[in-house]
Amino acid sequence: MDYELLRDGLARAVPFNEHVGIEIVELSEGRGVVLLPDDERLRNYSGSHQAAALFAAGEAAAVAALVGTFGEDLQALRPRPAGAEITYNKIARGPITATGVVGAPAREVLDELARDGRTEVSVDVSLVDGAGDVVAELTVRRSMAREA
Repeated sequence: MDYELLRDGLARAVPFNEHVGIEIVELSEGRGVVLLPDDERLRNYSGSHQAAALFAAGEAAAVAALVGTFGEDLQALRPRPAGAEITYNKIARGPITATGVVGAPAREVLDELARDGRTEVSVDVSLVDGAGDVVAELTVRRSMAREA
């Protein structure tokens, strides 16, 4: 799989991430890593990252992990948002690295999809500041169904 091509395509496909300044750092099987910059436009009244910016970074890392896992097949799998939960652990300042990890191997997900016609995939995301502290954790769920 050409991960560089997928990374470039994903960067172009989601203009909102560019608007916020999110950079896709890594895209590989089961894993996606993005960087949320330290930008005053993304800060709240207390000078820390706005919660919505952290959520956006977590969502971007989750999508990158899914693209890295399912590649060109992802469009045919029709992923749809099923839910997300975020926990804010501490004040987030400085650049934030969000790392998403798909909760099940691709083969397992595809087998369930073939057997049942639909499935749900979760991606766990850890958002870490420059000191290595986990400032937030996010779980993103996507439902998938094969294209008819």
